[in-house]
This record gives sequence, C-alpha cells and structure tokens, in this order.
Amino acid sequence: MKKIKWKEVAIDLLVDVVASILIAIGLYNFALNANFPVSGFSGIAIILYHLFGLPVGAGSILLNIPVSIFCYKFLGKKFFLKSLKTMIISSFFIDYVAPMFPAYEGDRLLAALCMGVLCGIGYAMIFMRGSSTGGQDFISVAIKKVKPHMTLGIISFAIDLFTIALGTALVFKNIDGMIYGLIVTYLLAIVMDRIMYGIDEGKMTLIVTEHGDEVAKRIDEYSGRGSTILQGMGSYSKAPKDVVMCACNNKQMYTIKKMVHQIDPKAFTIIVESNEVVGEGFKEEISEL
Repeated sequence: MKKIKWKEVAIDLLVDVVASILIAIGLYNFALNANFPVSGFSGIAIILYHLFGLPVGAGSILLNIPVSIFCYKFLGKKFFLKSLKTMIISSFFIDYVAPMFPAYEGDRLLAALCMGVLCGIGYAMIFMRGSSTGGQDFISVAIKKVKPHMTLGIISFAIDLFTIALGTALVFKNIDGMIYGLIVTYLLAIVMDRIMYGIDEGKMTLIVTEHGDEVAKRIDEYSGRGSTILQGMGSYSKAPKDVVMCACNNKQMYTIKKMVHQIDPKAFTIIVESNEVVGEGFKEEISEL
C-alpha cells in the first residue's frame, strides 16, 4: 500500500474549506434569493430548494449519489474519492456555514457578478488540486469516455444550457432570469480560466523527455488527446530525445504538466498559447468547395 502523504492531504483539506466557503457564499448568499437559474448540479439543487424547500447542499448530495454510482468506473478511484470528500465539505458549508452570513438582496446583476467571481475562484482552486464537486464534472467525464470525439467544452455547455432552461421553465419563469443565468455561467468560466491559465482557447505543449511513449500514453488516458512524438537530439550531449507535442484545453494542461513531472522530473516542458485549434477533438474546420 502506498504511504499516505499527510501534508498533501492537509493542503487538500485546507483548499477544500476555503474554496467551499467561496462557493457557499456565492450560491447561498448571492444566487439563492436573486431569482436566476444557475448551471450544473448546484442549479438543479436550487430548483429543488424553490420547489420543495430541500437544502441546497443536501440536494446536491442526493443528486450526486446515483450519478457517482453510475460514473464510478469512468472516473478512477483517486479522482472519485477526492471528489467525494470535496462534495461533502462543500455541501456542509452551503447548508450550515453560509446561512450564518446575511443574504444579499440588492441588484440582481451585482448578485450575478459576485456569484460568478466567488464560485469561479472556488471551483478553480478545487480543480487545481485534482478534485471536483461531482455532478456535472462526473457526467462530462463519463460522456467524454463514451463519445471521445466530443469536447469537454461542448459537453459542459450543453449541460449548462439544459439546467438554465429547466430552471427558467420550472421556477423563475422570466427571460431576465435566464439572461442573468447565462451571464453567471459565462463569468464563472472566465474567472476559472483566468485563475488557472488565462482566457485563451487552448494550450500547446512541447515536452522534451526520454520517456516519450509513457508521457503520450498518460496524456491519452487522462484527456483522450492524441500526441505527436518527434525525434530530437540534445545539442550539448548529442543524446537522443523524444519531443511530445500535444494540444489540450486549459484545464487539461494543468494536470498534464503535473503528470509529466511525475513521470520524468528532468523533462523540459514548454507551454504556449493557442488562440485557435482546428481538427479532431477541437473545432472542426468549415470549408466551402
């Protein structure tokens, strides 16, 4: 059995607590009373709150139970357990800590902006520790495994759009609320990307290593992205090197960088901005004949 790294566990718990506070305040104190739909499982939990009075955190856990069971085989044990821990902590803070603070009852646009920024920071912190709050993340990963040609961005956007439309139809029943929900969804994604990498559409990496096959295999297992292995040579040592070239989205690149370091601590990794990536797994090129 692998030795438990208590320092890493402690950091994970600290990040979960801080991120959960931000997410809880964003959802409970800003979004709940502002009457606009929210994307993801949190949005469905808010719908259940308005319809049946079910606490948002408890609703999130109830929704996640069947999804977690169904998606377990697609997620991997480590990611599943870390996400389960984060899910429980965030749900606790939403139901028991956030109500200690006063709810914002001012302008809906300001509520949407505050919710988007706070939740965006919180979700980014959780994702950067290799975890998630379950729900939509589980579904997106499972769909990606079954339909590898679909991008995670398209999958997430489709789920977000469905949740916002559902909230508008069942609870809020006004176009203004739907618009605010779309603003929140867009702002949350921008804040997450800004914290982790920036707002560009993707990243390209060149990894100079002596373990090209293993690096390419791990990238494919994690993200479903193919890589190109180029043959190189060290200018000083004249030793043969593998240069693994791969294009991924921002969130995937953060984890890929960590995986490369685990496989080969001496690897030389270059990450550059990609304003546009066209091809399989990304945006399809449209040409007129």
